[in-house]
Amino acid sequence: MTEFQKVLQNSLFLVEGLAAFISILYYRRAKDHYWKYFSFYLILMFFCELFGKWGGNFVEYNKPKFFNYFVIPIEFLFFYWLYAAKSLKRPKLFYIMSSIYLLSFIPNEFYFVPRKIILSFNYTLGCLMLMILVIMEYYRQVNSSDILNFSKNKMFYINLGVTLFYIGTLPFWAFFSLLTKYMELWNIYFNYFLISGIIMYILFSVSFIWGKQSS
Repeated sequence: MTEFQKVLQNSLFLVEGLAAFISILYYRRAKDHYWKYFSFYLILMFFCELFGKWGGNFVEYNKPKFFNYFVIPIEFLFFYWLYAAKSLKRPKLFYIMSSIYLLSFIPNEFYFVPRKIILSFNYTLGCLMLMILVIMEYYRQVNSSDILNFSKNKMFYINLGVTLFYIGTLPFWAFFSLLTKYMELWNIYFNYFLISGIIMYILFSVSFIWGKQSS
């Protein structure tokens, strides 16, 4: 890892913590709304990152398994719920996508060689389904009567952040093992992964500051 990437990685960690902190500051606005769960999500993700960063100093654990079987599934399932069940108001779609994603662990275990860093098969599938929800959300926003007030729409910031990070880094994780053979290209993608993560958490923070609970 280059010095620049170390700076980006530390910045991503700090910005993720900042997003969790801001969600706490603005919790009063969200406590009677389903957006309170977004606060819980950001706090949980930050503590997971804390554990991933320093947990090995206190307890022995398998870091890739911790992220592959706990952290990443929570990320996808939460965003499926937020997009499908809440923003798009299609709870059946949430259950369908969640079931497909969870079932994708079965072929991943039996037919694919486990990746050192990430389980690329079900991560790719999870991202593709999230991409469908992202497109649907963009369509909903464009056709909404509140399009002129998009700056007050919490989902506008969240959707943009998810697009940049999850959808934008999909090729990086889908072809991770292949890209390791071309380190120059790998470094470009890894830099984008870190930068887009920083931008995403900044947008998540902005969604609390400027976004309205009714959006």
